[in-house]
Amino acid sequence: MGFGDLKTPAGLQVLNDYLADKSYIEGLPGVKKSLGKYGPVSVADTTGSGAADAKDDDDIDLFGSDDEEESEDAKRLREERLAQYESKKAKKPAVVAKSSILLDVKPWDDETDMTKLEECVRSIQADGLVWGSSKLVPVGYGIKKLQIQCVVEDDKVGTDMLEEQITAFEDYVQSMDVAAFNKI
Repeated sequence: MGFGDLKTPAGLQVLNDYLADKSYIEGLPGVKKSLGKYGPVSVADTTGSGAADAKDDDDIDLFGSDDEEESEDAKRLREERLAQYESKKAKKPAVVAKSSILLDVKPWDDETDMTKLEECVRSIQADGLVWGSSKLVPVGYGIKKLQIQCVVEDDKVGTDMLEEQITAFEDYVQSMDVAAFNKI
């Protein structure tokens, strides 16, 4: 639709006549008007009333609210499943926390009998302590340290207890360090 030159009074009159039955900026916030008020007069309003739409929206529960009461069957079923879960959980053995420890046991000098030192370390016995592999690692100047692996149950054996018992062999052991500590 052409309005012509909007700078002339005739062009403005054509635009005003066209916009006379169309309102693009009219109305109060929150007041719904029929479609015919906003568009051409010849178009029928098929949208329905706003009150009916609001009522229909209230009936839809998108998030499943907890307002409705739980049926007796659903309560009974839930209680049975919780009881089954608790009994199954009670039958499982508790998980035992274990750690793998790599110890560095250092002798006094290069004349220390390393096989005797290893025998002394392996003689330490405790519930939850299992000795693993060992090797001699050169430190320097002909001195070798004993590197020995052990697996311990965390609740029963601690590194402090191991250090006290290993360093108690004063004739062979100068010091002991924890080289690696890994949870299993």
